[in-house]
Amino acid sequence: MQAARLPPPRFSSATAAGHDKKPVPTRPGGSASERKRGKAGFASPPIAEQGLRLPETLAPALTDALDAKIEQLLKEASRRELKLVTAESCTGGLLASLLTDVTGCSHAFERGFVTYTEAAKHEMLGVPETLLDDPGPVSEVVARAMAEGALAHSEGDIALSITGFAGPGGPDDTPGLVHFASAVRGGPTFHRRRRFEETDRAGVRLRAIETALAMLEERLA
Repeated sequence: MQAARLPPPRFSSATAAGHDKKPVPTRPGGSASERKRGKAGFASPPIAEQGLRLPETLAPALTDALDAKIEQLLKEASRRELKLVTAESCTGGLLASLLTDVTGCSHAFERGFVTYTEAAKHEMLGVPETLLDDPGPVSEVVARAMAEGALAHSEGDIALSITGFAGPGGPDDTPGLVHFASAVRGGPTFHRRRRFEETDRAGVRLRAIETALAMLEERLA
């Protein structure tokens, strides 16, 4: 018997730079609740039953509540004719992927920058090399510079940046430490620091997405 096949993944339009320039795969069609009920337009056995392996970044299940928050956020941005921009490091474009995964609302997303390396942060977002040297790429000042640079290099109205340690790194790194910043045209840039208890990549990235969405919600409130 031929094994069941999943539909080909869709890809976000996020600009990729750094270690991996492959497009970021999005989730299968439909919301989390639709996928559970088999209403997403196809019926396939669970991934594990097919002997397939999801990328580590997509391993944590997205809840219905998170799906609903993303949709509400995009609808509000669309209603107000605002464009969203992302600048991601440790989340590797996952936020951009989720913001382009809602039918009828993805036009609220203007573009995404995946700046995984220090060189990418400098070349694509204009983050000063002096800040990348000290205090370093995982810091408040770099998060702020990333968000402001994303606005400066795009046509967006609101930018959200994420930079942190999504897993074990060097001896001086702090696994689970993530800095966020949100910037708007003509307004102040806000910063948030989080130290997540999870220290695996998948767990940290999921928690980072939740924080990023909360910050975007605050900007749209």
